[in-house]
Amino acid sequence: MAKMKVVQCWDDGVITDIRLIEILKKYNAKATFNLNIGLMQPERGVSTWNHDPFPNSWNHMGFRCGKVGLNELKAVYGGFEVASHCMHHENAGTIPDEDFIKAAVGAKKYLEDLFEKECPGFAWPCGRYTESTCKLMHEAGFTYGRTTEYTDDVTKCKDTMAMATNCHFMNGAFYQKYEAAKATGVFYFWGHSYETLDYDRLWEQFEDKIRYITNDPDSEWADVKDIVSLVKP
Repeated sequence: MAKMKVVQCWDDGVITDIRLIEILKKYNAKATFNLNIGLMQPERGVSTWNHDPFPNSWNHMGFRCGKVGLNELKAVYGGFEVASHCMHHENAGTIPDEDFIKAAVGAKKYLEDLFEKECPGFAWPCGRYTESTCKLMHEAGFTYGRTTEYTDDVTKCKDTMAMATNCHFMNGAFYQKYEAAKATGVFYFWGHSYETLDYDRLWEQFEDKIRYITNDPDSEWADVKDIVSLVKP
């Protein structure tokens, strides 16, 4: 019996990816990182806590996570797959399709030049996509696009440019969904590493999941691009 393929991806290129990658390397786990090149500065940003109920800048539960620096992209993400998440997190359907495709392809080309390999994947910022942008993204050379939608069977979707995942990595039923996915042959989860904040307990819970999957003889880690051929629109 074939092993279930387990894939994961992480958005936005934030500093907490560094701690996450340390855990992934410890267990030889694969992952894809979806990056907004235009939002990254030449050097690493700074993470801060802001408990102001009306902050001037975006934060997650009061935690404002800085971005990985452009000067360290290869050092941080080398050995993992990287994918376009647009240049500045542009949302499909909110700007002209031509501008959106330019932003998506711009990030793709930057990553391909830097890492010297093809980067066929994409993650839709805020999960927004349209029928026309899906068609244009295929024409632009992308092989898949991840949405923020969920499904019990990742291998069945209407379009590989509009792929759903099984769950978010912090889903309360993560382990149940993982075991149920064995009937389909693929388990796909995603998230933002900043959602673990700087709380050790949340990081421990994440590592527990990676360890559980690695130690499961019925599963094997794979990259998102590896499961596209298993998807039947």
